[in-house]
Amino acid sequence: MDEPAAIPRPPRERLTIPVLAFGGILMAVMQTVVVPLLPALPRLTGASPGTVSWMVTATLLSGAVLTPVLGRAGDMYGKRRVLMAALGLMTVGSVLCALSDDIRVLIAARALSGAASAVVPLSISVLRDELPPERRGHAVALMSSTVGIGAALGLPLAALIVQYADWHTMFWVTAALGAIGVAGVWWAVRESPVRERGRFDIPGTVGLAAGLVCLLLGVSRGGQWGWGSPRILGLFGAAAVVTALWWWYQLRAERPLVDLRLVSKPRVGLSHVAALLTGFAFYANSLVTAQLVQAPEATGYGLGLSIVQTGLVLLPGGLIMLLFSPVSARISAARGPRVTLALGALVIAAGYGVRIVDSHDLWMIMVGAAVVGTGTTLAYSALPTLILHAVPAGQTASANGVNVLMRTIGQAVSSAAVAAVLVQHTSPVGGLPVATLRAYLVAFGIAGVVALLGAATALCIPGDPAAGETRRARGARKEVMERA
Repeated sequence: MDEPAAIPRPPRERLTIPVLAFGGILMAVMQTVVVPLLPALPRLTGASPGTVSWMVTATLLSGAVLTPVLGRAGDMYGKRRVLMAALGLMTVGSVLCALSDDIRVLIAARALSGAASAVVPLSISVLRDELPPERRGHAVALMSSTVGIGAALGLPLAALIVQYADWHTMFWVTAALGAIGVAGVWWAVRESPVRERGRFDIPGTVGLAAGLVCLLLGVSRGGQWGWGSPRILGLFGAAAVVTALWWWYQLRAERPLVDLRLVSKPRVGLSHVAALLTGFAFYANSLVTAQLVQAPEATGYGLGLSIVQTGLVLLPGGLIMLLFSPVSARISAARGPRVTLALGALVIAAGYGVRIVDSHDLWMIMVGAAVVGTGTTLAYSALPTLILHAVPAGQTASANGVNVLMRTIGQAVSSAAVAAVLVQHTSPVGGLPVATLRAYLVAFGIAGVVALLGAATALCIPGDPAAGETRRARGARKEVMERA
């Protein structure tokens, strides 16, 4: 499908990129704000710790299911419309959380908020449709970096609110921000004319939802229910069967939810594999760093920091992601996004190397986390650019939705792997089992190896001939201008 012709835009549409970036940051904030509240929720709601943890699990599951589904809906019915719906569902979820103390309502509301996970792939698709090629790379890089920026901002913000105000206030704040996001998209973002015609694949949606719920529920609950328990084994078995049937159906559907023939192309499929590996490597940084610096000083390595101080430790990494997004765009323009992706994965591995060498001093912990954040910026900014170069314009949102889904699966597996490692290596401190420094170093080592695998995968992605010709043409024009 041909790119839409450039049409003069009113002044308010100059705010399209900032408004979409705000939505991406808000999405990441929503995924982290509940974390400081988890220890207190059993007392506040009268529910068990296991039940309370579903406030995180519900968001993960609904986000994983809705991201590719809403991406496909955006390609078919309008990206601006679906983007507003995703932010609207997130806002409704925040309002319900602000009004209730019932854990059942809170879990359902957090599941609604998971719809915000589709904001980034939908926004990237809007940028492809609306921006000229010379502006597209920087805008997509910025949009990708909002994931880290929002995660870094969300933790200290939520901790401050929980510490100094009623916990419902946190959800009123996110509801207000969500309403601003919906209004901003309505006012500053125009509807894209690029559409993929056809009927929505309802059987494919149900099959994908069932398979993902079984897989991610098993991964996220394996540590609590036991990896060899009948429930976990049954979930994994069901995920395998449902996924196989769904795959068979998608290959035969006239208008599939996910175009598996497109996914089977190396440039698309390997990009998705790289997204899974990068998501694993990135998420371990936040998980392990937060627990490491909060460990009691009696352990000999812990710093005993509060949740607010922990958020401030992670904040520089988010700011670095904002500063380095233009750098990533320049590297992709000069060398291609697969080189940027490979470089980012190597930088992530180097950051974990720093963590293994020294995880005692606070400044070295912050340096190591910042290096991992820098690599994540490069990698996450390159992934959507790879997808944009590899798929038709009418499938941009759904393809990027699948790519974000693969990151989510990687993060879920990372969370389970980190938890398993930390539980495996403990020593008693004050009568309670606490993870040893060796456990953290093993987790860093695993994440570093996965990052290296991500770099190797990136280098196996075939280059884009059209992009190479464009770069050569730019170089030729530059040479002519220099001679003149």
